[in-house]
Amino acid sequence: MSIAIEKGKCIGCGRCAEACPGNLLVVHDKKASIRDSRDCWGCTACVKACPVDAISFYLAAGLGGTGGRLYAKDKPDTLTWELHLPDGQVKGITVNKRQANAY
Repeated sequence: MSIAIEKGKCIGCGRCAEACPGNLLVVHDKKASIRDSRDCWGCTACVKACPVDAISFYLAAGLGGTGGRLYAKDKPDTLTWELHLPDGQVKGITVNKRQANAY
């Protein structure tokens, strides 16, 4: 599992590079890229930090099928995870940040 960066969507803001605890992301020519995807921890910090959905998290076959991608919509009080399945289906779950540790 690793991240995927859609260069066409990337605005080069650098938020993903700032959020990555492994210092794996860099911004060159106003586009983000990952140094080596094999080193990705799968923490999804960059996915949550990206304001334009340019970064997604690839899921293993058992977690959404080959090619399934996970996106995050981070708002002040909620975090919504959207799972985009290879067959075109989109499924989501919204978490209230103030109650996230109550589960």
